[in-house]
Amino acid sequence: MTARALALPDLLAGLWDGPWPAFVLDAKGQVLLTNARLQGLMGEVSLKGQRLLPSGKAQELRLVDDRGREHLLQAWVHLLEGGLGLALLQDHSTELAARERAERMQSEIDQWLDLCPLPALMHDDQGLLLRFNTAFSALCRRLSPQMPISLHELPPEWRDLLHAKAPDSGQESHRNALLAPPGDRRRWIRVRARRLSGPWSRPRTLVMLEDRSAEQDLELAQQQLQTLMDTAGVGLATFQPEAGWSRPGTGAPPPSPAPGADTPKPAPTLQGVNREMVEPDSRAEYEKLQLALKQATPTVARYAVRHPEHGLRWLMTRVEIGQLASGQKTTSVLTVDITDHQQAQARNELLQQSLQLQTERERAVLDSVLVGIVTVGRQGIEWMNRSARRMFGGDLPEFAGQPISSVATEAPDHPFRQTHYLDDLPEGQAETFECRVVARDGREFWVVGNAVATVGPDGSRQLTYALLDIERRRQAEAQSLQAQASLHRIIEAAPIAISLHDARTLQVRQINQAAAALAGRPEEELLGASLEALFGSGDEAEAIRADMEFALQSSEVLQREYRLTVRGQARIWDARLLHLAGVNDASGELEPEQLLLVASDVTQQRAQEAARLEAAIAQRELLVREVHHRIKNNLQGVAGLLQQIAARRPEVKAVINEAVGQVQAIAQVYGLQVGMSGPLRLRKVVEAVMGSVQRMSGREIQVEVAGTMAEQSHRWGLPEAEAIPIALTLNELFTNAVKHGGEAPVRCELRFDPEQVVLRIINAGRLPPGFDLAQVRGGVSGLGLVRALLPRRSALLGLTQDGEQVVCELSLWPPGVQLLEAL
Repeated sequence: MTARALALPDLLAGLWDGPWPAFVLDAKGQVLLTNARLQGLMGEVSLKGQRLLPSGKAQELRLVDDRGREHLLQAWVHLLEGGLGLALLQDHSTELAARERAERMQSEIDQWLDLCPLPALMHDDQGLLLRFNTAFSALCRRLSPQMPISLHELPPEWRDLLHAKAPDSGQESHRNALLAPPGDRRRWIRVRARRLSGPWSRPRTLVMLEDRSAEQDLELAQQQLQTLMDTAGVGLATFQPEAGWSRPGTGAPPPSPAPGADTPKPAPTLQGVNREMVEPDSRAEYEKLQLALKQATPTVARYAVRHPEHGLRWLMTRVEIGQLASGQKTTSVLTVDITDHQQAQARNELLQQSLQLQTERERAVLDSVLVGIVTVGRQGIEWMNRSARRMFGGDLPEFAGQPISSVATEAPDHPFRQTHYLDDLPEGQAETFECRVVARDGREFWVVGNAVATVGPDGSRQLTYALLDIERRRQAEAQSLQAQASLHRIIEAAPIAISLHDARTLQVRQINQAAAALAGRPEEELLGASLEALFGSGDEAEAIRADMEFALQSSEVLQREYRLTVRGQARIWDARLLHLAGVNDASGELEPEQLLLVASDVTQQRAQEAARLEAAIAQRELLVREVHHRIKNNLQGVAGLLQQIAARRPEVKAVINEAVGQVQAIAQVYGLQVGMSGPLRLRKVVEAVMGSVQRMSGREIQVEVAGTMAEQSHRWGLPEAEAIPIALTLNELFTNAVKHGGEAPVRCELRFDPEQVVLRIINAGRLPPGFDLAQVRGGVSGLGLVRALLPRRSALLGLTQDGEQVVCELSLWPPGVQLLEAL
């Protein structure tokens, strides 16, 4: 849509294309179209949503352009055909800015005048009073009965002083006058005026009055003081351009341009100080003093001179340049003997250096400790050691002069915010605290520390903080509390019996449901109960107490198994006992030592294990018996084969019969093992081997049993490893007795005693002359086989001649034989 398309009259079209911003409205006041001038003023900002209804007078609009600037516009709306309206705008933004600037300037001037303690006012070129403060109002009430509106209403001398021509805009003028306010003495008044520039039609002048009477009084006092110092122990001289150098009280100049110094006693001799008397180290100060005197500049010089009568003396000369009210300049020179002061200062400097060295050493030591040390004065942090800088996350320049509360949390009662410590805390007394600290890098951590009131090198009070980072300890405590809570829940919910006992009394401190079920009583009744209340007072309870006392002396876990009767039923409990050493709790106190008992009911498990063991043993015994039975049958088959060979080969019959006897002896052993379990009974082995020899030889062997254990001979047994060697030995001994005994019967005596078993075989015959059993070599047959088979540490074989009989005695004792438990 364009303005031409709306068929506007030529006049409105000219206004649309003219220099005024304009836009077209619909009947509801919505903006439909904007002209180029408005678009150039506001930019790309959309005016949709703006409402402006037709009115007979100008309306104000405040719009913000696309650059964020606010515009104050006045709009006139003209009705068009079709319910449309043409709004012509005029930009008053410059006027608005000027008005706001003027209001702001007026407000600033009013505020400044209110704050100024001196009489101040502002007037225009016609003398009209525009602004004035309270001090000027008080002065006017003394000058005029009523508050003046113009400067022309003031007394002439005040009007001329305040209405003098001001300088150009931005420059300042000064005027002095001696005036006498009503009811007061004459005073020196200085007027300072400045022409102001601003958005007003007529220039304005800001005037401020300053009473300089005190300075005049001070100048007079200084002159009086100079006169007074003429009588003191100092040297004083004043330089006047017209009269030259003079000393108060004399009118004559000093003997030389060099400064003089008068002291009470040596004054006459120290008045003249020349360059030759000055010490070499002080020449630079002396030359500075001479230059200041020549150029009439103020200075202070300290220098040393060596006087022929008074020795080394220190002097201080002060040069001051002044101006009297008349404008005349003066130069005053004051020389004082400061030898005592200089010596005291030198001693103080040495002392300060010593203290500074001691302080540096102390700080070097403090820098090496792990505790953070912070010194705080009235102006803030003064020093921090390396540990404190690491804690706070910055160097000393970053914290110097800042309060220590800059690293505190937002808590209002934080110890770092307790500023009263600096004044109220007694010197040497420590204030202990625990708080959180916020470092510069954002870390938050816990510290425990002390605040101690100390005195600094300058005598001022300080606070010294000693801080220890306990964040890890706090985390450990929290984890410990969490672990304890978790452990408590685990103990309560665990299916095994768990109880904690006091290490000193063994009383129950904590117990879960499973452990309470072990005692058959509720948990609340068992807390604090004795060990007997938990396990009874029988032998088993005494054994548990002994095991607990033993576990308290050890750091290892003690495992035991107890058989307890609960509600008439025998139960087996597998228990673990562990000594818990005392540790520090969250408050830092040492917890008492405790004993932990963990037990599980293994009754059913042990019954199942016993049943499985019995079944395994039974199966093993069955297998062993079957194997022994087959070995016996195989050995007997081998013996039968050997006997057949002996029948076909008469030349080797003797050797084969010996081997047959040995095989039969081994077969007898396996035959005995078929029908029984455990160790073989020694008497049964002897009888079985004896019967085999009798059957093979066709000879009778008479047996006689004796000894204190003759009736319990079955209790002597042979270990499995010794059964076959003993059987082969018996077979050899019986065979030899039958072979060499002729037709006479062979006797066998078995003696069973608690310590040993003695077997004696007696047969007719004679041993070879000089026979010695020890000289018989070991072999595979005969006595050599016997000596090779017998266990050396638990068997002894003897062969002796007793008349016409040969006695063979075999002694056996443990471990070659075993004395079994009575059945």
